[in-house]
Amino acid sequence: MTKSLSGKSALVTGGSRGIGAATVRRLAKDGAAVAFTYAASDEKAAALAAEIEADGGKGLAIKADSADPGAVRRAVAETASRFGRLDILVNNAGILLRGPVNDFSLADFDRMLAVNVRAVFVAVQAVMAHMGEGGRIITVGSVTADRSGFPGASVYSMTKAAVAALTRGLARDLGSRGITVNTVQPGPTETDMNPDENVRAMLRPMLALGRIGKDSEIASLIAYLAGPEASFVTGAALTIDGGYLS
Repeated sequence: MTKSLSGKSALVTGGSRGIGAATVRRLAKDGAAVAFTYAASDEKAAALAAEIEADGGKGLAIKADSADPGAVRRAVAETASRFGRLDILVNNAGILLRGPVNDFSLADFDRMLAVNVRAVFVAVQAVMAHMGEGGRIITVGSVTADRSGFPGASVYSMTKAAVAALTRGLARDLGSRGITVNTVQPGPTETDMNPDENVRAMLRPMLALGRIGKDSEIASLIAYLAGPEASFVTGAALTIDGGYLS
């Protein structure tokens, strides 16, 4: 059977671990050639690219700090050059820095904006030279865009609300070009960003399903939005949170 993303190419930012790595694996499984950026772990990134290649796919690891606009633009250009096209952009790179407003540093504020918001805009702007009819832009936001849940998450929540609003505007801007733009908003998920078992134990009763989500479950929603069956979905913020605080 023909895979749903055969002949397509994708770039996943922050793709070496967690939801990003699960998304790289899923898009490759569905037939796409997949490039991904990473900021730190050369070994982990190389292993993921090799895994994709060993499974018969095309994988490309690109070292790029999403806080650096030039690095983001180069990653887009390298992906398009290597694969000859760029059909799917998944803005997954993000950081979480918590703290009360009275002593939250401006340096942390600026870095979170740079990675979580500015990098999304830069990547979208850069792919415009390569993406045509049927293109897909998907940003990984957070349920905290709608409800923070805990003290100390105000700035993080703001960044995720910002990309949800940006998504709605971009959907209007790019609809005439046949490009869809959506945001996926995960709730508590088993990733490197949320490793503390004590925190997970505290969160479980707050979810209607009584468990933390899996990165593969988030990746499945991203894959749906990247595929042909989601051609009429755009400007949406799709929550996938197990009923968090519902």
